[in-house]
Amino acid sequence: MSLLRVCYQTIEFGDVDIHVRTLRNLLQYLDVDGAAEKLGISSASWPMFGVVWESGEVLAHLMSDYTIAGKHILEVGCGIALASLVLNHRLADITATDHHPEAEQFLAENVLLNKGEKIPFVRMGWGDKDCGLGKFDLVIGSDLLYESCHVNLLSGFIDQHAKPQCEVILVDPGRGHHAKFSKKMVNLGYSHSQTKPVNADYLSSPFQGRILRYLR
Repeated sequence: MSLLRVCYQTIEFGDVDIHVRTLRNLLQYLDVDGAAEKLGISSASWPMFGVVWESGEVLAHLMSDYTIAGKHILEVGCGIALASLVLNHRLADITATDHHPEAEQFLAENVLLNKGEKIPFVRMGWGDKDCGLGKFDLVIGSDLLYESCHVNLLSGFIDQHAKPQCEVILVDPGRGHHAKFSKKMVNLGYSHSQTKPVNADYLSSPFQGRILRYLR
């Protein structure tokens, strides 16, 4: 059986270094026992969880100095979970979740790389039945709205796991679905605003997306 090729990189957040083990590129694929295929994850989309995307960097930088005291935080669709690793370094109360069967192992290894405390992880899809994940004060995520069907799935999942008073922060690169998603969130009782990152000089090119905020 072939092995996945990985790489290691260090991403700076001020004077803090976060080390990550990621897939070497988007050509990697190793679906052990067809676990991903059974979950509806195609070979083309399989590697997408395992690299650092620009939206993920923007979210992680936002979380590097965000007010987190007393907040129970959930990262949705965490992928390589860069934001969770940053929050974990800050000793935040962070839980991560993703649909991909390999996300938990990569997260565990990256926590060890950074000598951090274990990050609770729950593998589940947005349409899965409630598995006791709980409710949160702050829900975060990046580049989640790939398809139009994700609008209802993601908004429903977030609302299911949001406390009566909750903040939601999503970084969207501009795939064209955030307007419908925002309308759905407003219908669920959230106020909505959006901004550009104040500074994204850490990226190799200008960030074209938006930071979406929802508050209830």
